[in-house]
Amino acid sequence: QVQLVESGGGLVQAGGSLRLSCAASVRTFTIMGWFRQAPGKEREFVAAITRSGGDRYYADSVKGRGTISRDNAKNTVYLQMSTLKPEDTAVYYCAATYTRYSGDDYYSLPATYEYWGQGTQVTVSP
Repeated sequence: QVQLVESGGGLVQAGGSLRLSCAASVRTFTIMGWFRQAPGKEREFVAAITRSGGDRYYADSVKGRGTISRDNAKNTVYLQMSTLKPEDTAVYYCAATYTRYSGDDYYSLPATYEYWGQGTQVTVSP
């Protein structure tokens, strides 16, 4: 059974940093990503990384503040976020897929991913 388990969320002051982790029960996903969803808003793409780690993608809203990485030996993907802002407040979800895709921006689409974690809350206070 495929499982994705997020951790590392919490309450942080604006300007602070967090590292989110996503532990996967398998390591053969072709791409893994992070999405977030704030109350009353749609789920939005944050970052994604291919299995080799050679390709990394970021939403404009986190470029320069976020770093996605993966440790295949631990089947874990990380999202390091710094200079956090109140608008970063959301539930952060880890997602993964076995399927190989191509084309523009496939990594940013929720429909690309078959597997999702339960989410971890990140709250940034002013």
